[in-house]
Amino acid sequence: MSLTSVMQRRTLMSATLATAAVLASLGTHSAWAQNAPKIVVTDLAYAQQVSEYFEAGTFQRSAQMSANASASGSHSHGHYGGSGGYSGSQAMQASEQASGTYVSGRYSYIEQRELGAYTNDIKGALLRGTAFRLVQGKGFDAGAPQASKAEQVLNQVKGGKMATPKRQPQVGDIIARIKKGEFSGADYVLFGVVSSIDFSDSLSPLQGTTSATLQYGLNLLADFSLINTRTYEIKAAFSAEGSGNDTKILSNRGDIAPPNRAKVMRETSQSLAHSVYEQLTDQLGYSDSNLSRGVREQQMPMPAHMRDQGRPPSYAPAPQPEQVIILR
Repeated sequence: MSLTSVMQRRTLMSATLATAAVLASLGTHSAWAQNAPKIVVTDLAYAQQVSEYFEAGTFQRSAQMSANASASGSHSHGHYGGSGGYSGSQAMQASEQASGTYVSGRYSYIEQRELGAYTNDIKGALLRGTAFRLVQGKGFDAGAPQASKAEQVLNQVKGGKMATPKRQPQVGDIIARIKKGEFSGADYVLFGVVSSIDFSDSLSPLQGTTSATLQYGLNLLADFSLINTRTYEIKAAFSAEGSGNDTKILSNRGDIAPPNRAKVMRETSQSLAHSVYEQLTDQLGYSDSNLSRGVREQQMPMPAHMRDQGRPPSYAPAPQPEQVIILR
């Protein structure tokens, strides 16, 4: 057998093995994608202190008064005698009724809700960059409405008993929410909590001119955790930041130009989603080799406003473990 024939047979065998490996890999990936984990992306949870003024009580008052008086008299004098007379009457009535219970003041409480305006772009990033299946979870159930502070105080004054406070569900108690069935059917929950949200509005004069720049911005910081709904194991945990701004040039420093709030919120949502995707896929490459198989190889494109600002990705995707297929 000539050397050329041997080389041709080896080349053909290598090509056959490579083709078989690719087909096997595609078959394996297709089978994995059909059974890919289901993930719920929650709305961003937040808690804030709220102060309110309240008034409680009923108060009734009535008053009544009447008075009557009359008088008459006569008198005459003769040369040898005289006569006279006098008569009068007087009456007076008075009554008053009063009732009470009136209380006013201020009180503070913690309001727990979900912020649903910044998670759709996160879901879109996961749909584009991973093979995970996304399912819709239930919104946070804050429980039955509590009686207002005015109603509580009024009931206490009338009944003489302090109202027993009812424990309300906690938006940050993700384990209780999983057990409650808010994420039924999901294998994992990507849970986010707002750490800081800050709006900024600054005016900067342009030197040598009467013009100025007006910049309106929004910075949002949130903490995320990817949690297994069966074992409560944390597969990823990180903080992600999103920001957006709108800049306008004012011809005169006293001019008024309303900011484009929709643009600012859109940029914030997109940059937050980009940060979440980068960090989530990066950590899955180290924490769970099975989940990391759901991350596609191409890198998620950076939002346009971040490219314009020349901002580099905050995290580079972790290298995915190579799959070794042995053909026998």
